[in-house]
Amino acid sequence: MNDHQLLRYSRHILLDDIDIDGQQKITAAHALIIGAGGLGSPAALYLASAGTGTITLADQDTVDLTNLQRQILHTTERVGQPKVASARQALTAINPGIDIIALDERLDGARLDALVRSATVVLDCTDNFATRHAINRACVTHKVPLVSGAAIRFDGQISVFDARDPVSPCYACLFPPQQSVDDINCATMGVFAPLVGIIGSMQAAEALKLIVGIGTSLAGRLQMLDARTMEWTTITLRRDAACSVCGHH
Repeated sequence: MNDHQLLRYSRHILLDDIDIDGQQKITAAHALIIGAGGLGSPAALYLASAGTGTITLADQDTVDLTNLQRQILHTTERVGQPKVASARQALTAINPGIDIIALDERLDGARLDALVRSATVVLDCTDNFATRHAINRACVTHKVPLVSGAAIRFDGQISVFDARDPVSPCYACLFPPQQSVDDINCATMGVFAPLVGIIGSMQAAEALKLIVGIGTSLAGRLQMLDARTMEWTTITLRRDAACSVCGHH
């Protein structure tokens, strides 16, 4: 690391659990963030400020006035722009020393598979179950840890699904893909603005812990937050041997 990087990341380097070796792991890492909205905004901002060497951000949406209540990557002046273009501008302003790959597309199939395979960690910041399951399948296939967050109304949840661990469940163990689930989104149900900041920031924290290899991740635990009371509920998760994605068939 050069002198500029040592100074810039000095507050991380001062932490014994991170130090120079850990910061070098961060600067060498590739984080794939799928979704540049409410959750993706704080997650991307913190990963960029922490010096994550490569951030690939994928989203096919454009910035809308209604996004600005909570999606802090974007500004009034950038309404109408692709979200990933707006995000790249914000992230580059914070940290010009990292690589930001902006993909104005919806990831699926071979494209999603290739990007997950190249990532150190994947952050699911999307809002529909079909995409979530596709991301999970790719992460299980390539054994890439997945940090999954969700927020609607006043309710948030976060977990880590780490296919590198033989006992860690995957997203499909919790939400079987064969179950019929109606997608609900902020456009119809609303969402408390700071809630996505809380969950998205936690996604960044879990991603950095996984990159450096410190602490205990949320693998095997689902954390659920009621923002009206600020009370957390923890559910212990176990791998489903009959899971159609990670189980033994």
